[in-house]
Amino acid sequence: MPMKYFLILSLMVFVNVGYAQPFAIFADNETPPINTQGDAADDPAIWINHENLYESIIFGTDKRSGIYAYSIKGDQLTYKSFGHINNIDLRDIGNYLFLTGTKRDSKEILFWKFTKKDIFQKLSNNDFPDPIGSAKSEQDIYGLCMGYVDNELLVFVTEDMGPNVQIWSILQDELSLKHTFSNNGESEGCVVDDFNKKIFISEEDKEGVLRSFDLGSNAFLQSFVIDSREGNIWGDPEGVSIYKTSKDEGYIILSSQGDSKFNIYNRKYPHNYLGSFRVVGSATIDGISETDGLDAVSISIPDLYPKGFLVVQDGYNTDKTTALNQNFKLISFDKILKHIN
Repeated sequence: MPMKYFLILSLMVFVNVGYAQPFAIFADNETPPINTQGDAADDPAIWINHENLYESIIFGTDKRSGIYAYSIKGDQLTYKSFGHINNIDLRDIGNYLFLTGTKRDSKEILFWKFTKKDIFQKLSNNDFPDPIGSAKSEQDIYGLCMGYVDNELLVFVTEDMGPNVQIWSILQDELSLKHTFSNNGESEGCVVDDFNKKIFISEEDKEGVLRSFDLGSNAFLQSFVIDSREGNIWGDPEGVSIYKTSKDEGYIILSSQGDSKFNIYNRKYPHNYLGSFRVVGSATIDGISETDGLDAVSISIPDLYPKGFLVVQDGYNTDKTTALNQNFKLISFDKILKHIN
């Protein structure tokens, strides 16, 4: 679409809802470019090590080959080939870290279980274990997110080129399919709000909407539309994450991929739109565009990320004037909070 029409439509969207243009911020750190060329980096997931915050880990997918692990400064700890791992998510429960991912080339959901006390050291020594289990889906799989709701560990898997969302349960280190429901169109990005018992799903196909579903009983059969292309989303809505300010409050962060911005919504119903931001280039780190996956945490890491941080995939990574393979950018969340009323 010609740029002049893009700018006019963007202005109309913000005038209609009464908000100013997106504010601009800089990234604080970035990972090295991944090894694979083209559109390959996709989805990050952050694990906070509460025993040693500076040994927390960022996992990131190369959807054509495997999974990377990074430090919270963006340094690469390790990489391992697992095939076409599109999306990943994790949950920290008891003594273990549970990690799952969608392996699209074989239609499998892969499942890892790490002992938390030595995970950083093992990954730093290139010891990335094989998954302890997997399950094969009857549908072509795409996106994924995890939840821990009512003491049940759940995995939500979206359908490639279809509307279905599968709900898998992990019990005694085994994956079993519980239910399938529809999100209207093809979906990829999703995130589960464990405490409020909700899932947020970005539907990138028909209407380009962000929806929420209640996870109690059969309530997920009815959805609530938070935003769409008729509102504040341009092109496809992609990655979605939750920044928690308390047990039940905080913000939803969504990648509006078509105009390379990030939308902010209230975590509490009816999830009002609060504004948008873009990550622009600085003297040392280039800006971010066409983001797929993202993840956010609110844990304070002194002298680094005082209000937590956001990790996003960068669709066009450059070194000033030179095009590089894709990577992930890290942004201190205090920069975003300053602009939220």
